[in-house]
Amino acid sequence: MRVAPGIIRLIEALEKLPGIGPKTAQRLTFYLLHNPQEELERFAKALTRLKKDTKECSLCFNVSETDPCQICTDRGRNQTKICVVEQPLDILAIEKGGFYDGLYHVLGGAISPLNNIGPEELHIYDILTRVKDGAIKELILATNPNMEGEATAMYIKKLLKEKETKIKITRIGRGLPIGADLEYADEVTLNRAFEGRREF
Repeated sequence: MRVAPGIIRLIEALEKLPGIGPKTAQRLTFYLLHNPQEELERFAKALTRLKKDTKECSLCFNVSETDPCQICTDRGRNQTKICVVEQPLDILAIEKGGFYDGLYHVLGGAISPLNNIGPEELHIYDILTRVKDGAIKELILATNPNMEGEATAMYIKKLLKEKETKIKITRIGRGLPIGADLEYADEVTLNRAFEGRREF
């Protein structure tokens, strides 16, 4: 069966997206093909405006429509705390929970020597600029609990200690998710769950 070139082009374009394999790309293409033209045009417009309508915040490096971003300019937020995350998506996850009211700092990744990503490729040294005036009292390290995230957190802690900042440095707790059974947890997760315990 011969397939129209337009369909093949869209399938190939969708396959380049993360987490999209050939079968999913085909399903999405035929789903879009059966949508009304107006919906497709709205989708295409949103896609083409994506880069044009967003910019990187010059303070926290989050993605926003304004510079500085809405979080950095919100005086209702706690201006004495900065939560350090790897990617803007991490901010979305934290904001969804509604439990954190401070500022953020997006690193743009994590230290990964195997991938040639060192501190210079990230927004690590920009943290020093943000904490130097003494207004920030706590830096919360919320990098991922993997080797790269741990290495990045340790590097930031060491960097701030060398600069003799009086800032409190904390690390997000790690452990068992709600609803998990102990028998299925690995040793590292259980160990961290015990280390992160608090008075009950």
